Amino acid sequence: MPRRTKDPATLIPLKQSIYRVLLALADGEWLHGYAIMQAVSEMSQGRETVLPGTLYAALARMVEDGLVEAQDGAHDDQSGGPKRRYYRRTSFGRAVVRAESERLRALLDIAVARKILPGGRR
Repeated sequence: MPRRTKDPATLIPLKQSIYRVLLALADGEWLHGYAIMQAVSEMSQGRETVLPGTLYAALARMVEDGLVEAQDGAHDDQSGGPKRRYYRRTSFGRAVVRAESERLRALLDIAVARKILPGGRR
């Protein structure tokens, strides 16, 4: 049974892997797992990765929580490999990633104010 909720705050703070996947799915397109891994790497200019085991466990949890939806690939796929599964962020997933981003922004503001990061008060 899905554990869906309507309040994004119930899922905050997010695990880093889930946050990265939600960011990678920001364009609203259907992406398969390997494309999501590539998007995470590209977003971070190669500094961040999501390994396959972590990714697919996160995606299963995200589907259960209503953050992403999944669909099987086309039956006429000519790749010869197993049928791919594609994922897309839901509107609830968008609300959750926005809430997490706001939480992280507030933490960054504190770090700047305390002169931990450049740009703080003098």
